[in-house]
Amino acid sequence: MLPIQPRPLEEFRDYLMLLARLQLSPAAAARVDLSGVVQQTLWEATRAPRPAGEGRDLVAWLRRLLANNLRDEIRKATAARRDFRREVSLDQALDASSAHLAVWLGSQQSSPSQQAARAEELNRLAHALAALPDDQRLAVELHHLRGLPLADVSAQMSRTKEATASLLYRALKKLRAGLAPKAEENSA
Repeated sequence: MLPIQPRPLEEFRDYLMLLARLQLSPAAAARVDLSGVVQQTLWEATRAPRPAGEGRDLVAWLRRLLANNLRDEIRKATAARRDFRREVSLDQALDASSAHLAVWLGSQQSSPSQQAARAEELNRLAHALAALPDDQRLAVELHHLRGLPLADVSAQMSRTKEATASLLYRALKKLRAGLAPKAEENSA
């Protein structure tokens, strides 16, 4: 038997980007190069020994690397205005975001194979979100992943509630299509 090749870390770029975006307000995200933070995380991951598993352990390890890099960039961007009383553990926040994504997908599995499947579903969701137009992606992230009410999402996006609801409808329709299992082609 051939040895199993480890998954390319590049597959996790969209997932890490989604987690990073969910941690920062739009104003804070404007001061931090999230793409650079994710790139740094993936670069460090290629140079460090991987955890033993390919599922949950790998994803948790990548989240820890992301948390460290994101924390460093936030500190650089806000060094003069930092208030230590309001600082929250970024590791805990990223774990909570990841858990929130899992709940949104409806995954409550516990066996190692089910956890690996859940990690794959989260990665597929991140890829599907990244494929959406920016305004649709932002609306989904704010409303469904951050839990903001429609009125708050509308205000942040400078749109009417009706326009925001329509945007969310189109985004969810595209997400469902992008996440639907691919029908197998019959070869006759």
